Amino acid sequence: MSGHSKWHSIKHKKAKVDAAKGRIFTKIIKELTVSARMGGADADANPRLRTALAAAKAANMPAKNIDNAIKKGTGELPGVVYEDVIYEGYGPDGVALFIEAVTDNKNRTVAEIRHLLSRYNGNLGESGSVAWMFEKKGLICVPKDKYTEDELMEIALECGAEDISPEDDAYEIYTSYEDFQMVRTALDEKSILMESAEVTMIPQNYVKLEGKSAEQLMKLIDALDEHDDVQNVFANFDIDDTELERIYEE
Repeated sequence: MSGHSKWHSIKHKKAKVDAAKGRIFTKIIKELTVSARMGGADADANPRLRTALAAAKAANMPAKNIDNAIKKGTGELPGVVYEDVIYEGYGPDGVALFIEAVTDNKNRTVAEIRHLLSRYNGNLGESGSVAWMFEKKGLICVPKDKYTEDELMEIALECGAEDISPEDDAYEIYTSYEDFQMVRTALDEKSILMESAEVTMIPQNYVKLEGKSAEQLMKLIDALDEHDDVQNVFANFDIDDTELERIYEE
């Protein structure tokens, strides 16, 4: 899972920058609104809303913003109607891209996504063209300085997790998609501090990139990630740490 872990680490760092710019609030508000519209305002009965609320809390979003976003989803307040949409395509050297978005205008969003892909040597694919290359999983990140790997491994497996992977400053706990909420709740009941908890897409294989292709892909993913309608970007790439450092230092 090395390729995915690297990108997750980059996204974690970018999230801090986005939060400072207020950009992350836009994405979370859309997710709160859509999840409330689809599953109701009761977080206990709506796992997707529960995950969105956790993201809002982690981003220090004001309670009033959260409440208004949920009420717009349930229809208690007037607001824009958002809907989920998935885009699949390819980046440089055939890297598979699975893009989750929330939009109020699918025609506008697909045109903008297609433009970004073509700008960085990629192209939009048909529905189902790359989805089979990814597996949906739960991903929970726990600070490394709070627990030893053996200690957390024992607790996580007892709670139903599939695997745990130590990364730079956190442990990544992986679960099946079906058991994600159960494991998250179990860890919470054991007072395990979680930096983040989300449903993610794990590539089944990776494309090794370097040089110009690596630079183009990272610029493409940055551009997609900064698009207001895009919630998540998943890609089956692998880039050496030294190459990543070079790209982001330039």
